[in-house]
Amino acid sequence: MNPVSPTKLAGSAVPARDQSLSHAGAQRHPRGPTLSLLFVSALTIMAATAISPALPAIEATFAATESAALLTRLLVTMPALVIAIVAPVAGSLTDRFGRRRVLVSSILLYGFAGLSGLVLDSLHGLLVGRALLGAAVAGIMTASTALVGDLFSGAERDRFMGWQAAFTGIGGLLFMTVGGLLAEANWRMPFAIYGFAFLVLPAVLVYLAEPKRGELLSGSEGLSRFPLMAVTALYLAGAFNSVIFYLIPTQLPFYLHSLGVNAPSLIGVTIGVFTLSSAITSLVYGKVRQHIPLLGMFVLGFSLMAAGYYVMASAASHSLVLAGLVITGVGMSGIMPSLMAGAMLIAPPSSRGRIAGGLTASIFLGQFLSPLVSQSWIEWFGYQATFRDMGTALIAAASIAIVGVILSKREPAKLNLD
Repeated sequence: MNPVSPTKLAGSAVPARDQSLSHAGAQRHPRGPTLSLLFVSALTIMAATAISPALPAIEATFAATESAALLTRLLVTMPALVIAIVAPVAGSLTDRFGRRRVLVSSILLYGFAGLSGLVLDSLHGLLVGRALLGAAVAGIMTASTALVGDLFSGAERDRFMGWQAAFTGIGGLLFMTVGGLLAEANWRMPFAIYGFAFLVLPAVLVYLAEPKRGELLSGSEGLSRFPLMAVTALYLAGAFNSVIFYLIPTQLPFYLHSLGVNAPSLIGVTIGVFTLSSAITSLVYGKVRQHIPLLGMFVLGFSLMAAGYYVMASAASHSLVLAGLVITGVGMSGIMPSLMAGAMLIAPPSSRGRIAGGLTASIFLGQFLSPLVSQSWIEWFGYQATFRDMGTALIAAASIAIVGVILSKREPAKLNLD
């Protein structure tokens, strides 16, 4: 048995055999697979953001429906819950039947489920469509993440993860804006954005070939068993990060209101600053990773996020909240790519789909749980104390990562993450 030491996560070097996994198609068409996967990643961010501006109009349209207010809000959270449930299954299907089959099938389901909002005439029907959309996103995220592990390696993979984080961040801003403009015409119109899936599909079919099974097995990174401890640590980090991060879209508008910021447009711009700062700094993730080991990226990312939350907790003005959001966004730009890069670094090639599925599930489970956790904390202690306490939790996470860095350097043989 070959133990998996934490140097797998802490070191920036990638085993030589992993270098052989760059698919021939990626070498012939270096831009094709990259751009295809980037546009595929944009589909995932659209799941929740595209219809958010239309929610008030949807609630008004179906006001006669029992529990209309609750059901309308579930239109946003339903995909996250379904993703958390379905992603592990999608990961197993990805490993068993192939990345391309699952990805193509999921994109088709995504398009039809998303567009269903153009014709469905009940809140319950819309919820079913959103649930199917969540299942599609689960398949898209797991299959595309596994493909990234198959097509890219080493510094090239890190660079792609940074670009992917930037692409999804900018895409989120774009689709939210377009969704708002379309919602002014009719509440159904934002659902048309999901037709973008059918524009992405041809590129997937042309540029993303299925990696050969034998090639995947021969490219094993020396793992004879599933790296359970390392994977569990990543899953916990993914869920924890989502719980903390989702305070911004779910609770910050109310915190700003308590500070006297009431204009919806100004609140939207404020949250957009966070997204934009994270997206811009994600572009340099690959370069930063050349100098900082993976566990070091978690130390840096969680520490910066903690600093941002402390600034927001002590804010007495809108400008200080903006400063805290920028710092938090820079920290977030180091966490999300590191989660994905870490999963692909430690995953045996034949298990990439399952590991990607589990990580996807943990991230979206954290998103679903975040408002439940934060709302209780806010009711007990208030907004400022909640942001301060979550900053303290981030410091604790950074400290754990520091311990991992130290142990990986001093006693790598004593830690078996297999």
